Amino acid sequence: MSLGAVLSGLTPNGMRARLGNSLRHETVRAPVRVHHFDPALLWVTVALLAWGLVMVYSASIAMPDNPKFGRYAHTYFLSRHAMFLGISFVAGLLAFQVKVETWERVAPWLFVLSLLLLAIVLVPHIGKGVNGARRWIGLGPISFQPSELAKFAVLLYAADYMVRKMDVKERFFRAVLPMAAAVAVVGMLLLAEPDMGAFMVIAVIAMGILFLGGVNARMFFVIAAVITVAFMAIIASSDWRRERIFAYLDPWSEKHALGKGYQLSHSLIAIGRGEIFGVGLGGSVEKLHWLPEAHTDFLLAVIGEEFGLVGVVVLIGMFLWMTRRIMHIGRQAIALDRVFAGLVAQGVGIWMGFQAFINMGVNLGALPTKGLTLPLMSYGGSAVLMNVVAVAVVLRIDYENRTLMRGGRA
Repeated sequence: MSLGAVLSGLTPNGMRARLGNSLRHETVRAPVRVHHFDPALLWVTVALLAWGLVMVYSASIAMPDNPKFGRYAHTYFLSRHAMFLGISFVAGLLAFQVKVETWERVAPWLFVLSLLLLAIVLVPHIGKGVNGARRWIGLGPISFQPSELAKFAVLLYAADYMVRKMDVKERFFRAVLPMAAAVAVVGMLLLAEPDMGAFMVIAVIAMGILFLGGVNARMFFVIAAVITVAFMAIIASSDWRRERIFAYLDPWSEKHALGKGYQLSHSLIAIGRGEIFGVGLGGSVEKLHWLPEAHTDFLLAVIGEEFGLVGVVVLIGMFLWMTRRIMHIGRQAIALDRVFAGLVAQGVGIWMGFQAFINMGVNLGALPTKGLTLPLMSYGGSAVLMNVVAVAVVLRIDYENRTLMRGGRA
């Protein structure tokens, strides 16, 4: 190298050029990492599943002391819930591999399958009855609840329906009535079990997808009014449902404290005992045969007693973040002209958010008692399985969104 070249490299211009080349080489050597799907959504889901596993064990550890569960080991519900999580993990991985266009293609058939299972569960000696309700189909050592599949199937069917009816969504009878008829058939089968809670969630999912799919706002309010009147008629025509409403209004009364208001009153006692920071993991007293269904519908009450207000607020925050993030993924898909994918993601957000809201409202005494589990956390194989599959489908939608934004093919 000549002396002139060396001296030119020592000038300010030459030094800036060398620095620019160095930075360019450094950029090439250290590219920015782009995730193929939303890692935060995945880890929040895993955190809820793990917290749920711990709380199911805490809430159920004393159940074998009750003669009704005397033949079970203290780890019975823990081991079964862990098994359900393992099955759900495998199902979630498989669901993530399925392209969204495949879900769109099979949506009507999955809806028909869910209707068949809802009908089969009502057949004596096939459907399994528990506490006066026939909601499960026995599959050897485990049971499957068709209503959980129905939530997912109606979600896919409603999204597919709105895509097919884009040209008539402003016409009430052609756009709304066919979907309303489909939901009504599902509702009749669910009320025959009976499972009004699942019907309520399915109706809200269908309504939400119709609204987000572009159905006229006036039509939406008409649908909401009709569904509200229908639910009021169902409650008015059933003595035990009316009793639940009266018990919710005054759970401490002499008439309801040991009857329909028993669960709610003990749920409120548990949450009240937790105060700000809780009594500590495993320290709940209400789970010791005072609070029925502590490991399923009233898991939040045990969380409130053991982790206090702080734990409940953190849990509410996690579900709020998850719902908001899923809805954002849905909007992103619609912006990429993937309407079916976007409606499916937003339907999952409605499902998770609304069911969590109902369960928390029941546990906190803000809503009448309703048999709905806390998504991703409460004990129950079918519910956890379908929750994980639904989140896996959302992650697949996000993966395809990101692939398209990078210039690839979904």
